[in-house]
Amino acid sequence: MRETYTHKNASEPRSDTVTTEIVLPGVVEPEGLEVRRVDTAAPGPGEVLLAMEATGVSFAEQQMRRGKYYDQPPFPFVPGYDLVGRVAETGPGVDPALRGRRYAALTKTGGWASHVVVPAADLVEVPDSVASADAETLVVNGITAWQMLHRTAGVEPGDTVVVLGANGGVGSTLVQLARIAGVRVIGTAARRHHDRLRDLGAVPVDYRDPDLHGRLRGLAPGGVRAVFDHVGGEGVVDSFRLLAPGGTLVSYGTASTRDVTGSAKAPVLKLFARLLLWNALPNSRHAHFYNIWAGRRNADAFRERLRTDLGQVFALLAAGSIQPQVAARVPLSRAADALRLAESGTVAGKVVLVPDGKAPSADR
Repeated sequence: MRETYTHKNASEPRSDTVTTEIVLPGVVEPEGLEVRRVDTAAPGPGEVLLAMEATGVSFAEQQMRRGKYYDQPPFPFVPGYDLVGRVAETGPGVDPALRGRRYAALTKTGGWASHVVVPAADLVEVPDSVASADAETLVVNGITAWQMLHRTAGVEPGDTVVVLGANGGVGSTLVQLARIAGVRVIGTAARRHHDRLRDLGAVPVDYRDPDLHGRLRGLAPGGVRAVFDHVGGEGVVDSFRLLAPGGTLVSYGTASTRDVTGSAKAPVLKLFARLLLWNALPNSRHAHFYNIWAGRRNADAFRERLRTDLGQVFALLAAGSIQPQVAARVPLSRAADALRLAESGTVAGKVVLVPDGKAPSADR
């Protein structure tokens, strides 16, 4: 990874600290990420400066480095979908009492940096008893899992659901939240993760089984209440067929096309068209694409929903009802190693980036 130091425009307000940020310069291998040192920006009106304590590697960044994320910004940019950090500075109009307090924020991009400016209205407080790396595993993953489970699928106690990729960051969170809600979970994963899935309360199925959907159907002959599918592609047809009458397919990704060359939008648009068609047919089943940013045009309602849902997830984490799935803690300047590890498919949970030189146990 190449390192550079860049001064910001002299007309911009700056603090006396230096920010380390990871830049995605274009379509590159993980080793093509760049480490850049820049003067730390000062927060503007309504903003705060967060000193990052943990940020994560999500599937979104894996797609972004390939130029495959549906609405990613033009290259170059700093990736990082979310973070947990402590308020270092407050901008005009923001209560100075926030300084020193720890918050989570959803950013979509920009989180892979030692210091990040975010709107104060986007902050969600992290319980004191929760470690920053643990909380980080449940920001985008927790919001996604909670909203898909309760707002999109509307599961109830006694239901049965299928979670594809149940060992992943979102998948393992879905499993735990579903079990807390009294829902039976059938989860797909590689065999090496099956014992872990059993520990979380799921019935594991090998995703490499040549008769995968036959195996899933055998475990729920009458169909399931919901299928959570991050894979997309042609397999989504089999996922829809697993539903019981009144059931819901929740699609939230196109992982099967991650390494396919061509348009980044084509697989998503094809998926949207298929879901719309299924919803138009008189089959008593439902199909939705989950987008964490849906409804953002109504900013106040969006932020309130986010605070409420993530707050519920953090409360369960603080109570010990959810086990954080930290696959690894990697220093920020080694983001290439973290991205490579996350893409390897060998780990369970979420790979977390932490500040260089920070001990993993010292992030409360």
